Amino acid sequence: MDAPSDAETAIDRVYDIQAPQEQTLPLVVASPHSGRFYPPEFLAAARLDGRTLRKSEDAFVDEIFAAAPRLGAPLLRALFPRAFLDANREAFELDPEMFADSLPAYVNTRSPRVAAGLGTIARVVANGEEIYRGKLRFAEAVQRIARFYQPYHAALKDLIDASTGRFGHCVLIDSHSMPSAGSAERERDGRRVDLVLGDCFGSACAPVVIDTAERLLRSKGYTVNRNAPYAGGFTTRHYGRPRTGVHALQIEINRDLYMDEATLDRLPFLPTLAEHMAELVTTLGAIDGGLLRRR
Repeated sequence: MDAPSDAETAIDRVYDIQAPQEQTLPLVVASPHSGRFYPPEFLAAARLDGRTLRKSEDAFVDEIFAAAPRLGAPLLRALFPRAFLDANREAFELDPEMFADSLPAYVNTRSPRVAAGLGTIARVVANGEEIYRGKLRFAEAVQRIARFYQPYHAALKDLIDASTGRFGHCVLIDSHSMPSAGSAERERDGRRVDLVLGDCFGSACAPVVIDTAERLLRSKGYTVNRNAPYAGGFTTRHYGRPRTGVHALQIEINRDLYMDEATLDRLPFLPTLAEHMAELVTTLGAIDGGLLRRR
């Protein structure tokens, strides 16, 4: 797949909500990392070409879950790319080495994500290459967070609140993809791990949510891990509050299932995977509300 085109570099909207005609499922799907609209000023400041920057995307994840609105659940997509701003982090989770000026005390500079170069504003892309030619100013981080991060999370909160208000509970699917390379994505016997379900080790959703998801996905022939190596990012931790009726489940899909990771082209299995994720949406949306409402 080519690098971002000129038409994909102008961000007119921060996010997109694909809403059903009527919401009939107590469920919200979010795709925070599938955006591919690269601001020109970001591309100018980057030392990497567009194709390399795209390696950080969860490419096509929004497409994989595109059936959600037809099934009765809203789909929220970030339109900005992960290499520019990561919505699945704290608002101010930043590496001080990236900035020419000092950072305020409220900034989280010591998280494992920052140490890995993958804070709210990433220092590196997925393969570890440095993104920027030079250092940034903290004012740039503030501007990005105000312009992109905060509106995305305000929209996500509104969708969750609306679902909870309407149905008494909400299941949030935070959808992602993971690279196929590396031992972390393989089981001990060497088999590929197709999907990782994360519920922050049981704190982000009722057991019936992850149990139901795992049972369905295994019935389709997928190998499924729980919480290893991905237990759930900021979105899962922050919004997953089962006692209030909000249940968050992160899903990581092995890219090797549906795309060529070198060329970023779709593979023939993608439509089948999308059908299975549509069934997952329907199945999680049909869980007995009595098991999920606020307590």
